[in-house]
Amino acid sequence: MPKMTAAYALAALFLVPSMAMAQEGDVAAGEQVFKKCSACHNVETDKNKVGPHLQNVFGRQPGALEGFKYSNAMVAFGEGKVWDDALMTEYLANPRGVVKGTRMAFAGLKDEKELADVIAYLKQFSTAQ
Repeated sequence: MPKMTAAYALAALFLVPSMAMAQEGDVAAGEQVFKKCSACHNVETDKNKVGPHLQNVFGRQPGALEGFKYSNAMVAFGEGKVWDDALMTEYLANPRGVVKGTRMAFAGLKDEKELADVIAYLKQFSTAQ
């Protein structure tokens, strides 16, 4: 049994740093991933498009940006929540699965690296992180 414990500990030494790096995300890669979002969302200004702008999205309540008409489903989903890494990751992976009735037509990002990258990119435009 001690050999197995040592093997697990050794594996953890190699896996934990790589998992942490994947979670941090790459801003430049995230900018490329965001191109999938930019038809509907703006991050460089506070102008809404088909979807709400994403400036200062982190720390903001989902479905509550003044001046944007959200679906009732998104408004209800956002009650008592704020966008953070975990919620954003969950939502962007499967928007229609997380918020049944959302008007967002995007199927989601299935690649964990893309998720981490686009979140790193979006964080540049948020004062709360």
